[in-house]
Order: sequence, then C-alpha cells, then structure tokens
Amino acid sequence: MKLAEERLVEIAQNGALLSQYGVRLNVLGHRELLPMHVQVAIDKAEGMTRQNNRAILNVCAPYASRHEMTLAVQSVVQQALDKGNFDSSLITEQTIEENLMTSLGGSPPLDIFIRTSGVKRLSGFLQWQCCENTQIHMVDTYWPDFGLWDFVPILLDYQRKVWARSNS
Repeated sequence: MKLAEERLVEIAQNGALLSQYGVRLNVLGHRELLPMHVQVAIDKAEGMTRQNNRAILNVCAPYASRHEMTLAVQSVVQQALDKGNFDSSLITEQTIEENLMTSLGGSPPLDIFIRTSGVKRLSGFLQWQCCENTQIHMVDTYWPDFGLWDFVPILLDYQRKVWARSNS
C-alpha cells in the first residue's frame, strides 16, 4: 500500500503534465477497503485532474466488476424508490451504465484496456465497459513499474488501428 501511495503522490506531483494533455484520473473500486493514507493520496491525485476532459485514465484498485454492477443496480433501484415510483422497466442498460463507477466525468466507451503483470485474463476488470472496439493489451510489466515507455507503444498501436479503421 505504501507503493500505491507513492505512485499516486507521483501522479499528483506531475499533475501539470496530466492537465496539459487534459487527462482526468479516476481510481475505481471499493476505496473504503484501502488504508486511509492511500485514500487521501487518491483524493489528492483525482482532485488535481477533476477539471480535465480530453481523456480519462481509470485505475482499478480494489475493484471487481461484479461489485461495480451490483452497486449500479442498487443505485438505480434506490433512485426509483426515492421517487416513490418503482417500476422494473426503469432498470435498463442505460440506467445501469449511468450509475457505474466509470460514469464519473462522463467516461466514453473503453478504448484501451491494459492488464499488467503478464496475466492473460480480464479477471473481473471493467467487464461491462469492454466493447467490440476495446483494444486489450496484456503486458508483462507489473503495475508499480509500468511507465511511459510501456505506455507509448500501446498508444501508437491504438492510433494505428483507429486510423486504419477510419480509412477503410
């Protein structure tokens, strides 16, 4: 957890770079499971990028798709009950999607999914958000060591594929 805090502090210290490129940082997951010092670092890093709206970097920790989907459905049901009008037709793909953790900042569909540590499975990460156009990259680098030189080839591959798709 100390390493997670250090990385989040590093992101906050380089907030100008994220702001320069309009990147918003969202940490998704069951935050109350994290130590308070990590929660404080998350709040600071997110707060520094809250106004950015050109790109979104979602970091999942501690996160599980099942938990996220359960919370979204509970939220939709609670909203209906609060209005005094519970109608099961109010539970739709759209209303669930509007209540997912990635709805923060108006996240668009997931463009790139990066799984670190050499693991070759999604492991319950962003299963609702992955779609037919999501590019999935499995990299051997562990998260704490994942850096710019790991990210650049993924971005270039993404650009190449998007350009090829738009030119066909």
